[in-house]
Amino acid sequence: MFNKLVRFIKEVRNELKRVSWPSRDDVRESTTVVIVVVLVLAVFIGLVDWALSFLVSFILG
Repeated sequence: MFNKLVRFIKEVRNELKRVSWPSRDDVRESTTVVIVVVLVLAVFIGLVDWALSFLVSFILG
C-alpha cells in the first residue's frame, strides 16, 4: 500500500513537470477578463431585475 502511494506521488510530480504553465502576464490578463465579464454581467442582471421589479409593481399596483 505504501509503495503504491510513493509511486503515485512520483508519477504526479513527473506529470506536473510536463505541464505548460501560463506566464504571469497570461494569468493577469485572464483574471482581468474574468473580473470585467463578471462586473458587466452583474450590472446587466441588476438592471434586468430592477426593470422587472418596476414592471411587476406597476402592473400589480
